[in-house]
Amino acid sequence: MERLLAEARSAGAWGLSSGLFTPPGCFASAEEMYAIGGVLRKYGGAYASHVRNEAGGVFDAVDEAIAVGERCAVHVQIGHLKVSGTENWGAAARLVEHVEAARRRGARIDCDQYPYTTATNPLRNLLPAWLQEGGMAAMVGRLGDKAVRARVAEEVATRGCGAFGRLPSWDVVRLAMTAAQPELAGRTIGELAAERGTSGVETVCDVLAADKGATRVVFESMTENDVQTILKTPWVVVGSDGVALAPYGPTAGGSPHPRYYGTFARVLGRYVRELKTLPLESAIWKMTGGSAAALGLVDRGLLREGLAADLTVFDPATVGERGTYADPHRYASGIRTVIVNGAVVIDGGEHTGALPGRVLRRGPRGIAA
Repeated sequence: MERLLAEARSAGAWGLSSGLFTPPGCFASAEEMYAIGGVLRKYGGAYASHVRNEAGGVFDAVDEAIAVGERCAVHVQIGHLKVSGTENWGAAARLVEHVEAARRRGARIDCDQYPYTTATNPLRNLLPAWLQEGGMAAMVGRLGDKAVRARVAEEVATRGCGAFGRLPSWDVVRLAMTAAQPELAGRTIGELAAERGTSGVETVCDVLAADKGATRVVFESMTENDVQTILKTPWVVVGSDGVALAPYGPTAGGSPHPRYYGTFARVLGRYVRELKTLPLESAIWKMTGGSAAALGLVDRGLLREGLAADLTVFDPATVGERGTYADPHRYASGIRTVIVNGAVVIDGGEHTGALPGRVLRRGPRGIAA
């Protein structure tokens, strides 16, 4: 891994990201992360992490990420800071102060957040990590073993759903994408369990087995108060934690998380205009200059002569999210013009066909090349 990272950095990779909350990343030790962090220190580059736990172990998980930054003298980006699981609700203020303390002592730490109380993940990640040892095929094979299912049920009952902690019920787990059973998209595990007369865990195992482990879900795991506490924190920037989708073509299926379409418009509409959780200027900074600074982008994120002209023109009175959990494939409202690298890409709400984006590679001193 050290050799591959050094090779990638020399080719212009921005840094290293880790997903320590889910297999196979969760099987990596902290010592491994320190070793790879040493490569970042030597060759330059940033470290971004989806930390190991978001529930009862979130403080230890955040400390692990901070330790990489402090021991290896690198910048750390903690992905979508949150407190998940009913046993952890209400801990956002303490978590923010915990990170703030590290920043005060000189750790270079930034965090991002998506503005929802729901998360999305492969369904398999709600079950114990050991179930996925050896890969997907091995996991699917284990799902047919009654003893394995009994062990899974016991662990979920006593420890919750993996790194996400305890969920209120299986009614908050909604199927988003399932290739083998597309007709189930939008249905909850609770509904299916009631129809089939099976337990929640049995239903999860049955769905995963039918879908060969590929099912994705959307599930309620956070509280609104915690979301707003983190959103109001000045150094937490906004990120969708999403991928590019469209309401047509191969990405139009299923019921994905609405954040893929609505994250930034939701902040501007719900949390700025309606709830007044934060002022407009702060919200815009979190989406532009703040994000660029956290990533080390020196030529964009601000309106300034000589910088890349990336602009979004929106109406503060009408901007907002239109997608819902039942109907997520909907573009946001109130955004009519988008300019990327000086070229108009969205005009009057319609795509112009222009494709002016380009790959950014990290130069030897962290400057976009």
